Amino acid sequence: MAIRIKRVYDEADCADGFRILVDRLWPRGLAKTDARIDLWAKEVAPSSELRKWFAHDPAKWEEFRRRYFAELDARPQDLASLHDAVCHCTVTLLYAARDTLHNHALALKIYLEAKYPAPSDS
Repeated sequence: MAIRIKRVYDEADCADGFRILVDRLWPRGLAKTDARIDLWAKEVAPSSELRKWFAHDPAKWEEFRRRYFAELDARPQDLASLHDAVCHCTVTLLYAARDTLHNHALALKIYLEAKYPAPSDS
């Protein structure tokens, strides 16, 4: 299992594996035919209220992650669309935000890696 993150505007690559858009809204200026997206999992994106509150403010990053994880914990059925892909193949979570260090896709990656840890080699 490998989970990667990437801006949806970046060039698609065969190493991306299963490409999942995790934004609630479709990215501006991107044609659906050009996106090379295997799944649009908008249900796992943060709520509109949380997204607006966060506004990619690095000072709010830790609190954003706590609130976002609580939202995900409250909606386990929304993660069902990701479970099989995350557990069985390389997955790239795609996002549109410009901030590559403080975005919900990175937070979701951290959450999923904790929820579905890679099997140990022992």
